[in-house]
Amino acid sequence: MQRASRLKRELSLLAAEPPPGITCWQDGDRMEDLRAQILGGADTPYEKGVFKLEVNIPERYPFEPPQIRFLTPIYHPNIDSAGRICLDVLKLPPKGAWRPSLNIATLLTSVQQLMAEPNPDDPLMADISSEFKYNKPVFLRNARQWTEKHARQKADEEETPDNPPEAGDSEGHSEAQKRKARPLGGVEKKFCPDV
Repeated sequence: MQRASRLKRELSLLAAEPPPGITCWQDGDRMEDLRAQILGGADTPYEKGVFKLEVNIPERYPFEPPQIRFLTPIYHPNIDSAGRICLDVLKLPPKGAWRPSLNIATLLTSVQQLMAEPNPDDPLMADISSEFKYNKPVFLRNARQWTEKHARQKADEEETPDNPPEAGDSEGHSEAQKRKARPLGGVEKKFCPDV
């Protein structure tokens, strides 16, 4: 019961006062299945990109963190080809920094901040991390190209609570399932602990 009332309160707040560049809404009938969008920040290689995320609320929320993953492919050292994110607030202590006082808006804002400021010292993608550290112009070019290819969309295609994706949309559940198994061509993967 605590989970349901808290989720209802958080979703109402997210709808009424969303963080800049972030939207989040319930996906279907189940309150624990959410979708989110993060707009790529200005002066980043993700600028003008619209990045879709899946947010799953566990049964023990807020004592366990939500599981968040990118549905939109992104070229980033801390996000792998399946969309998993290496971020301390998404993990329980002692290895993570999740606390029940945190909320969904805080987590999405943290993901948005990670997009703007990658942490190459705690990578999921070793090759991208190395590129970020030692050849930043190439990293920036590649990240911009991925954003252009995967995250740009026309305004009338934007997925929002008022305009949910149609069944069979390219970034819907079936595409997300395919992405889980799809390797990121030519990029070495190194997993962040407990992702």
